Amino acid sequence: MTARRPPARRRPARTGRRRRKNDLTGLAVAGVVAVVLLGAVVDWLLLHWWILILGGVLAALAGGGWVYQQQQRARWEAVRAQGLRFGMPQLDALHHSRFEEAVRDLMRRDGCRDAVRVGGGGDLGADVKATDPFGRRWVIQCKHRRKGLAGSAVGTPDLQVLNGTARQVHGADVAVIVTNGRVTAPAVTFARQQRLHVVDRHTLAVWAAGSQPLWEILRAVPPPRRPTSLS
Repeated sequence: MTARRPPARRRPARTGRRRRKNDLTGLAVAGVVAVVLLGAVVDWLLLHWWILILGGVLAALAGGGWVYQQQQRARWEAVRAQGLRFGMPQLDALHHSRFEEAVRDLMRRDGCRDAVRVGGGGDLGADVKATDPFGRRWVIQCKHRRKGLAGSAVGTPDLQVLNGTARQVHGADVAVIVTNGRVTAPAVTFARQQRLHVVDRHTLAVWAAGSQPLWEILRAVPPPRRPTSLS
């Protein structure tokens, strides 16, 4: 008969403790090496102090260059905004998101420095928000039609969405719907009843031409919230 081999013995728990001890030792050695290297670098920099000065000068120049570029960009944006004009063929050719950006830029041109595009999923009826120089809060919903007047008309349901959220949700003083197309007669009547403002294709053409800010084109805009140099 073949003799049975004795069962393999389990390794004692000491092996696990040794591994942990070795790991801790490795970490300690790595820490000592890092400290030594750091000390060496500090000593080298103290001996070559001019490198620190040179680095500081280069960093200051780089920071100054960045600030200058930002200032130049802001000046260019201001100049561009002052002369911003759109023709209706330009607006018709835009993607709906670019149309919202164009409306935002027109508000900025008219002096609404905080004008932002917020359109997208879950915008709750607000595509552009802005505060005019008179302190009034504007909430604008944009309806772009690729075919312009030949596209589908903006109807009462679109105005109902704006009416339900512009003031209650977004705190609007002036609630506006802007389209490069047409607006149905019932929608115009509803807007008048609910103190909403409609910028149809004709009104948009006048505004985009740059002759007047929007609050001078629209009727029955609320009075200024605060006196300004423009009031």
